[in-house]
Amino acid sequence: MWKFYLNDYYSYLKLERSLSENSISAYLNDVKKLRNFIKIKKIRSDPKKIDIVIINDFLEYLNELGISSFSQARIVSGLKSFFKFLILEEKISKDPMDLIESPKLKRKLPEVLSLDDINVLLGSIDLSTMEGVRNRAIIETLYSSGLRASELINLSIQNLFLDVGFIKVIGKGSKERLVPIGKYAIKHIQMYKNEYRKNKKIKKGNEGFLFLNRYGRKLSREMIFLIVKEISKKSLSNKNVSPHTFRHSFATHLIEGGADLRAVQEMLGHESITTTEIYTHLDREYLKQVIKEFHPRS
Repeated sequence: MWKFYLNDYYSYLKLERSLSENSISAYLNDVKKLRNFIKIKKIRSDPKKIDIVIINDFLEYLNELGISSFSQARIVSGLKSFFKFLILEEKISKDPMDLIESPKLKRKLPEVLSLDDINVLLGSIDLSTMEGVRNRAIIETLYSSGLRASELINLSIQNLFLDVGFIKVIGKGSKERLVPIGKYAIKHIQMYKNEYRKNKKIKKGNEGFLFLNRYGRKLSREMIFLIVKEISKKSLSNKNVSPHTFRHSFATHLIEGGADLRAVQEMLGHESITTTEIYTHLDREYLKQVIKEFHPRS
């Protein structure tokens, strides 16, 4: 019985939610932990007969095993998704996870840079050097569009639509999204392309990538990390800055400025957490307008 439901759930995650195999595996493992608990406790129960009592016993069992709050929260999230799926498929009428709350997590929030911090950092980059021109374009892009380091290094020339203020980003699970890009980032990308990249001898197989190292090869994630660390060490020595800091600052500044949370979620390429949000596709012009109105360097 469990196998039947897990197979259906797998198809749902893959086809309807378009998750990567790694994400699907994580969701399935959460459900399998509950199934294994039921076997251990010799409870005769298929997914349709799971109730809040069994769920609470399972969570107590995880706690006794010394499973961290973070891992417990991950498992609860996975189970909520599974039982929500069963509700959608009309396999069950009552969700046993409805009244279950995730364990409280003590999370250290990522560093957020103020606009003054951003300006100080950007102003410290030496544009008289070719690498400085490239690095300014990198930082402007990270902050302007909230990209992950992995998305930045894979950004291709053909996915730049600078004339209309958009870039196409290949995110987690090879999912594509269009993200607005501000005028300062556009200016410095064009400067980089015209002054640095244009005269660069590019290694075969790297022609499509926007950002290149001194040897004409695609930059690595580690290199982006080192570039950011080197620049921030000189200008913001009291801050712990990483490539992700710009992504977090991008989102925080937009939301603080009054931007719609769903618009920011789509621009960041985050997975939707409710069924409604899965099918929400915001108008691209609206996303562009959000950047224009609320991003301090648009």
